Amino acid sequence: QVQLVESGGGVVQAGGSLRLSCSASGRTFDGVGMGWWRQAPGKDREFVGVISWIGGNTYYSDSVKGRFTISRDSAANTMFLRMNNLKPEDTAVYYCAAINSGSVYFSRNVPEDYDYWGQGTQVTVSS
Repeated sequence: QVQLVESGGGVVQAGGSLRLSCSASGRTFDGVGMGWWRQAPGKDREFVGVISWIGGNTYYSDSVKGRFTISRDSAANTMFLRMNNLKPEDTAVYYCAAINSGSVYFSRNVPEDYDYWGQGTQVTVSS
């Protein structure tokens, strides 16, 4: 079993930056990828981006492409989300999630294909 814990959320002004972390514990993560999702009040959960654990390939939603960057430290079982030029519409609870097997590309925006989820961390962007 893998436990995922997010950290780094907070309140930031529009145009600012934040870096979120997602640490995996319980056992060394040997799945195929990890991703970030977010959910704003009253809205559906939204795919943000994903990284393949071996090759480091990344895929992003159009809404964050060019502003957000996902990276990982495999040795530390940790994934990061660097968020730049934040906008009020980025306000949400951000969740990290992990895919055990299969295709990271085809599963990237399918929440049912993620096997583990963290509890989430709040990001609030003020205008």
